[in-house]
Amino acid sequence: MTLNEAIIARHSVRRYLDKPIEKEIAEELQKTIDECAEKSGLKITLQLDEPGAFGSGMATYGKFENCTNYITFVGKKEDEEKCGYYGEKIVLRAQQLGLNTCWVALTYNKSKLVCEKESGEKLLIVLAIGYGQTPGHTRPTKPMKELCKIKNGDAPEWFKKAMESVMLAPTAVNQQKFVFYLDGNEVEAKTLLGFYAKIDLGIAKLHFEIGAGDAFFVWK
Repeated sequence: MTLNEAIIARHSVRRYLDKPIEKEIAEELQKTIDECAEKSGLKITLQLDEPGAFGSGMATYGKFENCTNYITFVGKKEDEEKCGYYGEKIVLRAQQLGLNTCWVALTYNKSKLVCEKESGEKLLIVLAIGYGQTPGHTRPTKPMKELCKIKNGDAPEWFKKAMESVMLAPTAVNQQKFVFYLDGNEVEAKTLLGFYAKIDLGIAKLHFEIGAGDAFFVWK
């Protein structure tokens, strides 16, 4: 499965099978986690067979089932965009390995979550992971014209493909609070006011890069 195929196949999943992640799969996933942690400077930790965080007592919204595996992302507040970018790399690798995932902002038991933080650090977000009872389903998306603006002329084909990938990027409560601007070969991505918008922007920027393929562009 290519990364573009993983983007299309991946949907948020909250209900999982009562099935452990095999050692070989966990080891492959850990390689990507280690690479992303090294490049980003974030603390990214995989917790396996840990039922506390998504057990009884959690909020009823977005209820999870059989979720005993998750990944925590710890860093500074200014690391939120970076967290989304590198976290989505892990999400897409998980999809390639046959796993399902769900970005989780609040619907977990904070008192039972296994997470280590140092002074000045905070838990940025959690990623639920495992074998889904279903592969999930597509969600509504804003039309492309609301998510991007072209300074001159029409959008080139590579930009359209990049934006198609952006439209598939997961965002908090499906808000898609970002806009991509194209000026020649220069691309600028900005957040709008929204819940976890900077993490969402990091996810969307990774999708943009994957969708753009070999096209030459620079981030402003």
